[in-house]
Amino acid sequence: MHIKNLKLKNYRNYTDEAVDFSDGLNVVFGKNAQGKTNCAEAVFYLCTGISPRCRRDKQLIKHGESFAELSAQACGRYGKMEIYAKITESGREFYINGNKITRNADILGNLFSVFFSPQELRLIQDGPDERRRFLNVSISQLSRTYFTALNRYNKVLEQRNNLLKNRDLALIYDTLPVWDLQLCKYAAIVAFKRAEYIDKLAPLAAQAHSYLTDGGEELKISPDKNYVGTEEELAKRLFDELSNGYDRDIRLGYTACGPHRDDMDISVNGSDAKIYASQGQTRTAALSIKLAEVEIFKEVSGEYPVLILDDVMSELDLPRRKKLVERTSGLQTILTCTHAERALCGRETNKIKIEGGAVKR
Repeated sequence: MHIKNLKLKNYRNYTDEAVDFSDGLNVVFGKNAQGKTNCAEAVFYLCTGISPRCRRDKQLIKHGESFAELSAQACGRYGKMEIYAKITESGREFYINGNKITRNADILGNLFSVFFSPQELRLIQDGPDERRRFLNVSISQLSRTYFTALNRYNKVLEQRNNLLKNRDLALIYDTLPVWDLQLCKYAAIVAFKRAEYIDKLAPLAAQAHSYLTDGGEELKISPDKNYVGTEEELAKRLFDELSNGYDRDIRLGYTACGPHRDDMDISVNGSDAKIYASQGQTRTAALSIKLAEVEIFKEVSGEYPVLILDDVMSELDLPRRKKLVERTSGLQTILTCTHAERALCGRETNKIKIEGGAVKR
């Protein structure tokens, strides 16, 4: 699975550029603020329909322009494909092999990608929202069922929260069970899929972390809640939790339990990574999780995803840089940095220089 080329028009700081990628290691290099990360981001956006850096697509349009266009030729498990996206102030259009995609769920699963940048340290350092976002993006690429259930869960949750703010208590008590039946149906799918994913992620991340640290550190990952059982059993348990918390939720004005409140526990050498991990340990832990994500995609789909490493080398010491380069052998990697030579570690590579939003050949 790999991207052969990328074309950008009015995207971020790019006017009209094309980039060719090799199947192995691609080093996108240049000075700061030239557009290296924008190039990497564009690849991930075409693979997932999601920007890892902003929530609104219109922020991807070059300043002063009315639209942006992105396209790529790629090879995936379904053969050759061409992906095209056009973004305007009012929305976007997505095409795969010339066919217009009308549902966001249909963008996912055609071409897998894993993205790492300095912002991914939030996965360790910030609150539960960041860890849930990681799980949501990763699992959604693998399971359209999860993506659909998550969206429907969020919509029903919004309706339930609106009801809790109503001043008519009789209406609230009469109506909550109706919303809860729907909510728990989708909540059970989300909880089950997350638990299943973390079961795969934990040992793979621990192995990757041990590799990067030469066995000097131990990384452990676990869900903060133990979701055991079938989806039907989970739905029943979640329904009971909601029913027992009516008075609390009415007092708070929002739903205080459910998958939207769940977290993932991450520890390094037995201590909570969020509180006790150093900057270097945090970076290595986050990177290990991303490398584990790569292996999960390979296990589920039968082929490696496109791995995007944005500005990862600058904060790693030489031994860990070498190990990371060794670890990416055998899969297409797009790596951004300021100096190409520092990232190569003797490996054959395709070097792409970016200067002022332009590819210097």
